[in-house]
Amino acid sequence: MNVRDSETMAGLLDAMGYTESPSLEESDLIVFNTCSVRHSAENKVYGKLGEVAGLKRRKPDLLVAWGVAWLSCRK
Repeated sequence: MNVRDSETMAGLLDAMGYTESPSLEESDLIVFNTCSVRHSAENKVYGKLGEVAGLKRRKPDLLVAWGVAWLSCRK
């Protein structure tokens, strides 16, 4: 499910003009998509957020998003 959610988010970001960055240092936006069921997945994100904290200090305009993917649809 997370793979599908991530692919959906990637498609939405692509439509907004974002492209995949070759490295975190070159990124303008970093999105963490985590599992809502497994607590260990959330703990891993906390570690990754710590890793990008220094990058965020150097690049104040960098956007960092974290959460559980949510998709709303209607017919």
